[in-house]
Amino acid sequence: QQTSPCFFFWATRYPMDAPLQRIQMFKGWIDAQGQTQESVVDIACADGLTVDSATGRCPENGASVDLKTCRFSPGSGANELKTVWQDPDYDPNQSAFYYVRVLMNPTCRWSSYDAIRLAQEPDPRVTATTQDRAWTSPIWLDPEGGL
Repeated sequence: QQTSPCFFFWATRYPMDAPLQRIQMFKGWIDAQGQTQESVVDIACADGLTVDSATGRCPENGASVDLKTCRFSPGSGANELKTVWQDPDYDPNQSAFYYVRVLMNPTCRWSSYDAIRLAQEPDPRVTATTQDRAWTSPIWLDPEGGL
């Protein structure tokens, strides 16, 4: 029997950006009824936190943003996150794709920076913060062709 492929991920923070908060694994496949399926689970958490096995998510790390200065909270998040992950639901007879997303701690949205520069209240129709992210190219597994 084939075992699940092993994925190694290592993400590092750009020095001028907010710290990293989590790494997420996306998996997509087509089920026996021909329907597209996708699952998302956290696979690495910052701040010594661990993924909740019931929810598949990292607990919140308490990161915040000072909306008067747009400075992100110090002391939370990571300069790098790395992990090894294997798909617990791997089926060697099923085509699937995998890709990873890395999320940073929250930062101010561009409109919040503008409001500070213009000494105006932020537009209440737009969220004041955002959570930037990066993602990998997908890795495709085909039972007939391998990787």
